[in-house]
Amino acid sequence: MKFFLLLITLIALASCDKQRPPNDPYPSESAVGNTLYMAFAERPKHLDPARAYSDNEYGLIAQIYEPLYQYNYLKRPYTLEPLTATGLPTIRLLDSGLQPLPDSAPADSVAYSEYDIQIKPGIRYQPHPAFARLPDGNYRYHALTQDALSNIHGIGDFEETAAREVIAQDYLYQIMRLVHPQLHSPIAELMQDYIFGLKELGQQLEQDFRKQPPEAFFDLRNYKLEGVKVVDDHHLIIRIKGKYPQFRFWLAMPFFAPMPWEADAFYAQPGLVAKNISLDWFPVGSGAFMLSENNPNRRMLLSRNPNFHEEYYPAEGEAGDAAAGYLRDAGHKLPFLDRVLYTLEKESIPYWNKFLQGYYDSSGLSSDNFDQAVQFSGQGAMELSPAMKEKGIELKTSVATTLFYMGFNMLDPILGGATDRAIKLRQAIGIAVDYEEFIAIFANGRGVPAQGVIPPGIYGNEEGEASINPFIYDWVNGEAQRKNLAAAQKLMEEAGYPGGVDSSTGKQLILYLDTSANGPDSKATMNWYRKQFAKLGIQLVIRATDYNQFQQKIQAGNAQIYTLGWNADYPDPENFFFLLYGPNAKVANGGENASNYRNEPFDRLFERMRSMDDGPERLKLIRQMHDIIRHDAPWLFGYHPKGFALHHAWYSNLKPNQMANNEIKYLHIDPVLREHDRRAWNRPVYWPFIAALLILIAALVPAWLSYRKRQRASIS
Repeated sequence: MKFFLLLITLIALASCDKQRPPNDPYPSESAVGNTLYMAFAERPKHLDPARAYSDNEYGLIAQIYEPLYQYNYLKRPYTLEPLTATGLPTIRLLDSGLQPLPDSAPADSVAYSEYDIQIKPGIRYQPHPAFARLPDGNYRYHALTQDALSNIHGIGDFEETAAREVIAQDYLYQIMRLVHPQLHSPIAELMQDYIFGLKELGQQLEQDFRKQPPEAFFDLRNYKLEGVKVVDDHHLIIRIKGKYPQFRFWLAMPFFAPMPWEADAFYAQPGLVAKNISLDWFPVGSGAFMLSENNPNRRMLLSRNPNFHEEYYPAEGEAGDAAAGYLRDAGHKLPFLDRVLYTLEKESIPYWNKFLQGYYDSSGLSSDNFDQAVQFSGQGAMELSPAMKEKGIELKTSVATTLFYMGFNMLDPILGGATDRAIKLRQAIGIAVDYEEFIAIFANGRGVPAQGVIPPGIYGNEEGEASINPFIYDWVNGEAQRKNLAAAQKLMEEAGYPGGVDSSTGKQLILYLDTSANGPDSKATMNWYRKQFAKLGIQLVIRATDYNQFQQKIQAGNAQIYTLGWNADYPDPENFFFLLYGPNAKVANGGENASNYRNEPFDRLFERMRSMDDGPERLKLIRQMHDIIRHDAPWLFGYHPKGFALHHAWYSNLKPNQMANNEIKYLHIDPVLREHDRRAWNRPVYWPFIAALLILIAALVPAWLSYRKRQRASIS
């Protein structure tokens, strides 16, 4: 009885606790702190900017490292602006004798382009032990002994830190790291083709690296790179081969963030390598945040960089930004957050439930919770469900700079080639495969049918009637409408396949879709593809393999039809058109042209377009290129996926930006409102438990009284 009474008392006292809800997953965190709470599903493999190249890696390192340029957070189309540079680069065109050429010089006359860049003075790195010095000027932690390392388990265990200014030499050092033999940078091969002297430097580093002891620091300061000239501490010039305007976009990626040699030397120490303390785990940057805790099996913590330079929220954006509230913080100093806490969530359901409880500030939208969050209005428009609106949750959507497409192998004897028969067959399939239906069924309506290769937000993507693919769509009542099946059947007849039967053999046409989607979840998708081809009387056979075998088929040209996707590396049409450029053919040259498409007029237009700056002349070429590939139909252009993001009312300034990976510094949290809502949504409900205890006690009391009565009777 005493135990039950004590338990009830404790529950009653707990119900009076107003400090925090009992289900709060952050017991050691400040409930009202200016912290953004986010989740991750798997740990990033690389945090070294020379090696990282995936979305989950960039989600972290883009907050820590600062390249020379960034994308304006609000403007569309995506626009480059200075970050650590004082302005956009001054570009000089040179001939083979290094004599200047006019900006209008033909691309084939340009031997080199020089990017002249001024760097802002006063930018400093985050506090880090790599910079700490002894009174005599030597580095305190660059010659660590075993005794000194005995109590070191993470970067936070070093007692002293320091910092220094970012200088031009640090950008040169990082560019040389792209060809470091030990790092295997994913863009090393590409950059060696462009940055003057980088290929030769890479060959020299490869030779010398083999000769040195494995535990020694390989100091890149001992080498020179002809293509990069450091004029002074705040001025450098990068020389590239030929004319390549897209190079400016690479300068906005973490690959070109400054790297202090001190950090490289510090982390090269064998004792730290053995403890897995490296740039891949503990970055060193000048960005708004620094990684102060890295436990990827549980959580990672970004903290505000106390040395972050002055940067302010943008004062202008695109039309409608002011009305949407995106300019409320215009001119205010960045960042607005003190910390960002990432917690490991391997399962989507716990993540979603914690978001609804207010313990995560934002959430994506998976198929598991789509119906709970979004509903369709009577007009077919998507809107938040009443439950979401009641919580003040907001929905943000954006079309990704991504293209999912179906490709035809142009080397195939049936589907390939530039004959009228093959082209009409491909066009007919393009009409029959209804991507509007695909988006509705398999993407919950989260996508936009593609009219060409260029996604929205990238220069060359157009709207209105001029944007449609006239071989697949008609313009009806102010919108694109897919041609009816009769148009596709007519094309089949003209191609010699009436009703899907080859008129020359009298046999049904059989085509093959090669795919790596061989799991149970893909069965419905494959059945859908079969039905689309069956509309034309075509039998579609699915050949499913694992991903490696699929890649081998693509490389060997043995796939007939396939589906692939492409994410923009940078916001330029060249980054999509090159997927159909003849010299990039997969079979002939191992390039990214998986359909092995070759059209000489298209290739000539591409070669002119890729070296041009944006403007009317470039747009004219883009339209001509689209005209060619829409007619030839080497692809069904498929669709651009649409991203859905939910966030709570206390979370502001979230404007989806497909190119700006460093968006966290722009985000704003109202911690007071968040704490209020968390408490309101997570009030403990104890009365059912108390009622159950009382019922249990009521059931036990008679038995206890009976037991006591028998005890007294036996004594007497």
